[in-house]
Amino acid sequence: MARKHSPSIKVVAENRRARHEYKLDDVIEAGIVLTGTEVKALREGKANIAESYCSPEAGPNGTEIWLINSNILEYSGGNRENHSPKRNRKLLLHKRQVASLTGAVERKGFTIVPLKLFFNSRGIAKLDIALAEGKQLHDKRATEKSRDWNRQKQRLLRDLG
Repeated sequence: MARKHSPSIKVVAENRRARHEYKLDDVIEAGIVLTGTEVKALREGKANIAESYCSPEAGPNGTEIWLINSNILEYSGGNRENHSPKRNRKLLLHKRQVASLTGAVERKGFTIVPLKLFFNSRGIAKLDIALAEGKQLHDKRATEKSRDWNRQKQRLLRDLG
């Protein structure tokens, strides 16, 4: 059965393929730097993070984590000051979190994958990101096989009991 979201959280975009393509390790909730028209477009639900990824890059204040290739469509009520849909967006994390993510990406070959873009209970846009390791084809088949078997077990137990 699918997970139920808390009623105070409004999910804008979700990356469903991430759980199929990667083995997820640590999930971190990060803030995201947005302009006004981007927030309004998100409130309308016009976002896509399916093909996006996160990358640590050197900045003026040390290493920063950036969300790359995410698509937040232009706000329909915007004017010439509207944002560009595919621009890179900075993620807001603590220094220790940035250091651990950067170390995992550089040393261990992990990837930082965005999972879910949402508004929290206070109305602030947040992004769930995860440290992930790519799955091989046989790993994908094994998880699908175990998921099917668990589903069949539940049906059998429900019918017998």
